[in-house]
Amino acid sequence: MSDQHDKLKNLKTSSMDRRLSIAKASLLAGTRWAASNATSIFSSEEEKEKKRKKATKEQADYLVAEIGKLKGSIVKIGQMMALYGEHFLPEEVTQALNTLNNQTVALAWPAIQAQLQAQLGSKLNELTIDPEPIGTASLAQVHRAIRNVDGLELVLKVQYPGVADAIDSDMNLFKNMLKLTRIVPQTREFDQWFEEVREMMHREVNYKIEAETTRRFGERLKDDSRYVVPEIIDELCTNEVLCMTFERGVPINSPVMLSLPQERRNKLGEASLEIAVREIFEWGEMQTDPNFGNYLVRLGNGADVEDKIILLDFGAIRQFDTHLLTVAKNLIQAGYDHDPLAMVNAMTGYEFFDSIPQSIKPDMAKVFLLATEAFSSPENNDNLPEGVMDENYRYDWKKSMLHSRVMQRASKSMASRYFSVPPKEFMFISRKFIGAYTFMTVIEAKTNVRAMVAKYI
Repeated sequence: MSDQHDKLKNLKTSSMDRRLSIAKASLLAGTRWAASNATSIFSSEEEKEKKRKKATKEQADYLVAEIGKLKGSIVKIGQMMALYGEHFLPEEVTQALNTLNNQTVALAWPAIQAQLQAQLGSKLNELTIDPEPIGTASLAQVHRAIRNVDGLELVLKVQYPGVADAIDSDMNLFKNMLKLTRIVPQTREFDQWFEEVREMMHREVNYKIEAETTRRFGERLKDDSRYVVPEIIDELCTNEVLCMTFERGVPINSPVMLSLPQERRNKLGEASLEIAVREIFEWGEMQTDPNFGNYLVRLGNGADVEDKIILLDFGAIRQFDTHLLTVAKNLIQAGYDHDPLAMVNAMTGYEFFDSIPQSIKPDMAKVFLLATEAFSSPENNDNLPEGVMDENYRYDWKKSMLHSRVMQRASKSMASRYFSVPPKEFMFISRKFIGAYTFMTVIEAKTNVRAMVAKYI
């Protein structure tokens, strides 16, 4: 990996360039795969499994290194696969894809300046822009600016030129790559899921939608002093530039967060989880990217000025239909009552659920009951680990180690052999909650989730 200070002078967006790099990578990975399979014909099962894992890991690492050199939407596709892939990809592949997040190199200022000039024209003269980005991602980078007339602090999210046009060919490249390397079972569910990622990619580069969503969430939360949503500056927005007010805060995983008194951390945890609950039960739409970079905390003083959560990124938004919301509510209700039978009955209405044999559903219901453990109570749930919930129903996220317990339970579950790719909507909701759970684990919050969902069920 080159030094972080090296910036890319331009993007490899010509589809020929990209096709060649990926084809080369896939082909090489494919021949490695064949070679590793050939050598294991006479090995024992255990030995075969070990070799398979090693080959898969080498293959995945190699592909990811190649993808990392490309930037643009292909990296974002890889990141999305990493985010949702734990439900259906081999662990070695998800681990390799996860490293894509750390490989984002900035685009050099002259290229960004040219893009801003093309997008904003003479309006550029109204701003003083810092050429050093405060954030880089796979599709855009973010620069701070000051509006000269009144000194208002702004941020400009600048989309990389050509990225939006490359999405479809990049998606096809990625799919072919997965086919060539035989890393993923090619099923109908996988195809549907892949199309969903394609749609998400297109929404992610549509700054008009992002601006509208930001305003909508800002409007919903304007009277709640626990949240800050940046304000969109319309006259400085275009199809490829999004301009909003700069909001100051510290990152979630900043050491200062842990130095806050427990009570303040609990409140921040509750505020972060409440958003996820309201998105499902009240608004029917969800910001589906649970990345920590999408939140900041503006610290109060512990007395008359309260801590606030700054919500930053509304690119990955997903609307849910009433059918899904009803199923989600039933699952959460069953978790709230910690009722195995109700959980089995709630698992219906999707092919994913309906294809699981009735005899195995109770086993799978246990996975869901564990995942919704924080919604239950000591009165109805004998399986709550010692000391994870206090007398005020506050759940201790760090102590619970919930995510790893759920993953263990799921892999042990008989139902795991029937696990195909889950319905895409469930992946979003489960990711969102995993994101919120992780948020609370990181700040070591203890929160009463029961009280939060009680009013909706």
